[in-house]
Amino acid sequence: MIRKCLFPVAGYGTRFLPATKSMPKEMLPIVNKPLVQYGVEESIEAGLKQIALVTGRGKRAIADHFDISFELENQIAGTSKESYLTSIRKVLSEGTFMMTRQREMKGLGHAILTGESLVGNEAFGVILSDDLCVNPGEDGVMAQMVKLYNQFRCSIVAIQEVPMESIEKYGVIAGDDMGGGLYRVKDMVEKPKAEDAPSNLAVIGRYILTPDIFDILRDTPPGKNGEIQLTDALMTQAQNGCVLAYKFQGRRFDCGSVPGFIEATNYVYENIYQDGQG
Repeated sequence: MIRKCLFPVAGYGTRFLPATKSMPKEMLPIVNKPLVQYGVEESIEAGLKQIALVTGRGKRAIADHFDISFELENQIAGTSKESYLTSIRKVLSEGTFMMTRQREMKGLGHAILTGESLVGNEAFGVILSDDLCVNPGEDGVMAQMVKLYNQFRCSIVAIQEVPMESIEKYGVIAGDDMGGGLYRVKDMVEKPKAEDAPSNLAVIGRYILTPDIFDILRDTPPGKNGEIQLTDALMTQAQNGCVLAYKFQGRRFDCGSVPGFIEATNYVYENIYQDGQG
């Protein structure tokens, strides 16, 4: 049973400067909730109620968000505004939160390795808050992946088809089609040029990882941009055992980019917030 989900939230969010100069990008709101809360809600819905945050300098607002604000609670107690706290109160009552700091930005692989002390020797989820995934009325992406993990007991990455002109923004997989949106990974490349990409199946910010990934990451040399790439470690796992890629049900928005952020805001407002699900 998977109990923990790791959130790498130490990045600088440079694509949203100057807004992110003093505010964590994960706290940017999609309508009325910060990005990171959507991810935590998805994790808790999937049964991963132990939330492990890998933070960095200037990220205190994230820790404060997942805590009680006694002054605010007291100020609006008994008023109509109290209902605005319903969603975060639910998160705080169902989840537990722990955190550590990533002192240097050395890539996603390094961020995950930094979280080893919070995870321990067990399988765990990873959610990148930049990728907002929604599937109204149905299982969220992480819940879908947990069901697959319970069946196959190996690392799983979420994938979607993307246009080839955008492929160099992603890790890309190629593999054997197992049906039902599942692929057994045979190749995985980090941010390839279109002519070098093995497919148009791009990895997005949802993972389930088995704990041997930590030892693999320790032995993984820096790759592109001098960073420790999770893609490289997953390729080692795939060669030595099994990694699955899953074409998930639902929609994903790249909220690390301004166009994706605006698209997500409009979608959530029209399809979730106005329906009273926000």
